[in-house]
Amino acid sequence: MRRFATVMAALLLSPSVGAHAMELKSSDIAAGAQIATAQIYPRCGGQNISPALAWSGVPAGAKSLVLTMIDTDVKPADWSHWIVVDMPATTTMLARGTAQLPAGAKAIASNFGDASYDGPCPPNGTGVHHYRFTIWAMRAAKTEIANDAKANEVADKLAKTAIASASLTGWVQR
Repeated sequence: MRRFATVMAALLLSPSVGAHAMELKSSDIAAGAQIATAQIYPRCGGQNISPALAWSGVPAGAKSLVLTMIDTDVKPADWSHWIVVDMPATTTMLARGTAQLPAGAKAIASNFGDASYDGPCPPNGTGVHHYRFTIWAMRAAKTEIANDAKANEVADKLAKTAIASASLTGWVQR
């Protein structure tokens, strides 16, 4: 909770974040709703299809975009499922089942070790897990994230350097 408060404070105190209203939507995931089997990791009975995501309100000063998908209920450091960096700031969406990223963009290894979408797969009996998709508008054209970075470190770094962001959270329970 303390880390969440720190991230939120950084976002709220940044003058440019409050000045722009970014929005993130999905035709596959409703905000606060259960994530469909199609998006679930295969080991947990799903098809591992990345959801359709669309965003708007990217500030004019953005040079690139970063997308993260993080399970915020894995303790102590959260768990990354998808990290895409260096998307052109003009990008407005990723289609369902994205096989090819926009020109110049690259996927960074998630905590699963894959440089691709890895759907939700919480351990049995661990309760509800929340999966936060966030699109980050960045001041720089390139964002460096280490392949072995912990999810909470990634989120903290992006919160400190982003111009603006928007999130969408769904959940899964097994």
